[in-house]
This record gives sequence, C-alpha cells and structure tokens, in this order.
Amino acid sequence: MPLIQKNPRGMTFKVFIQPRSSKNMITGIHGDALKIKLTAPPVDGAANKMCIKYLAKCLNIPKSAIEIISGLTSRSKVILFKYDNLQNRESQCKKIKSSIESLFS
Repeated sequence: MPLIQKNPRGMTFKVFIQPRSSKNMITGIHGDALKIKLTAPPVDGAANKMCIKYLAKCLNIPKSAIEIISGLTSRSKVILFKYDNLQNRESQCKKIKSSIESLFS
C-alpha cells in the first residue's frame, strides 16, 4: 500500500503513471507508489490532467482538491489531496485515507 503522509495543506502519496494505455485503470503497487495506467499521452500536461481527473472520479472528490506537487514531467509523481477547511481536517483525512485504501480491496 502507498505511504500516505500528512501535510499542512492535506495528505500526500506517490503515484507511478503509465501513459498511452488502452484504458484508464489502477493496476496495483509500483514500489511505494500507486500504479495508474492512463490513455492520455505524456504531452503538454495531458497525462497530468487525466491523472487528476481519474483520481477525482475514483475517490469521489472534486478535481480542485487534487494537486500534483512533484514530478510534473516524470512518471513518478507526488499527489496532494487538499483539505477543504482546517476545522474538519481529521474527518477529511480519514475519508481520503479510507477512499485510497478502498482502491486496493
């Protein structure tokens, strides 16, 4: 399972992207990262946009709550799930963590 870390702005974890796949899907673990196949090519940020859109759909959270904070031009990326507000930080943390864990069951 990917290592989920708390961040002052939200939670982070690593993903490994395989672009130009036949369909969008989560295929498992690659080292300490979640491996995701995407149909988008790695050109002009298309794979990054698709990654955000696909994770938002899988985790049922808004696209605006997801940000790639590292690895914009690499297959290995660090994803930030931003908290809506600081008052509900713990409940949001639990929700996001359980959503990520559900991807592996």
